[in-house]
Amino acid sequence: MAKASWDNKTSVTEFILLGFGDLPELQTLLFLLFLVIYIVTMAGNILIFVLVVTDQHLHTLMYYFLGNLSCLETCYTSTILPRVLASFSTKTTEMSFTGCFMQLYVFASLTGVECYLLSVMSYDRYLAICKPLHYGARMNGRFCLQLAAGSWLSGFLASSIIISLASKLIFCGPNKIDHFFCDFTPIVKLSCSNTHLVTLLDMVLSSVFTLLPFLLTLTSYICIITTISRIPSTAGRQKAFSTCSSHLIVVTIFYGTLMIVYMLPNTKRLRDLHKFFSLSYTVLTPMINPLIYSLRNKELDLEATSEAAQIFAGLKSFYFKKR
Repeated sequence: MAKASWDNKTSVTEFILLGFGDLPELQTLLFLLFLVIYIVTMAGNILIFVLVVTDQHLHTLMYYFLGNLSCLETCYTSTILPRVLASFSTKTTEMSFTGCFMQLYVFASLTGVECYLLSVMSYDRYLAICKPLHYGARMNGRFCLQLAAGSWLSGFLASSIIISLASKLIFCGPNKIDHFFCDFTPIVKLSCSNTHLVTLLDMVLSSVFTLLPFLLTLTSYICIITTISRIPSTAGRQKAFSTCSSHLIVVTIFYGTLMIVYMLPNTKRLRDLHKFFSLSYTVLTPMINPLIYSLRNKELDLEATSEAAQIFAGLKSFYFKKR
């Protein structure tokens, strides 16, 4: 995907991201809002990652997945929000051809990784709650490493295939993208070559990386809720349902908005709706995931000893039952 090879195929050397330019009166407010979201997201995810790596008490399989998720969310957010903040502060809307495709590649890869990682985490909770006697045998360290590595490798491999095909398309203008980041559909729509193959492949891969993991996650939580409903203690049921419902809500928001964006037709009438749903899975879920998955975990209050953990201790409450 070298720039030299692209220059031989297309007359477009840069893209113009329109972003939220149709809301000039809200530019300052949006900048401050996104800045706060970025700081909170980075602080929460970096804190969890550092605690999981440095604290020996948190070197368990559950926290291994949480550490992976926090690392992923840190990279995921940094792929989108810094460029958005720069466009607000410097009024620069241009993005080079190479830079746009690189952002698309990293974003698409990390999205695929997160889809599979969330389903792996739901499977981990399913075994821990529904099959506790088999948990230790099935979720051993080697198997967890394979699951995590498979999530990362599959996401980047699938993205490499689709981006390599998209990079061979011819772009001869226009070059304006009505979005706040370089997303696949808006870019492909600007191509003046045949896009049927790359569009079909994108639909197939999107289904594999969103629909299948979502169904697996949903199935896991249906089994979990069924098991929880048999708990004789009312307080125990309420606590467990609170745990599962908060997790399931975030997962549904992420998968649901992701599938809506890639399944709804990208018409002019629905363009603003696409932006809104895109904000949900690119900005909202990375910010609240630390609260849902980690900062609400009682074990982080009890076991972590770092000064940073004490700062956030007041924000955390019970999440996972301590094994």
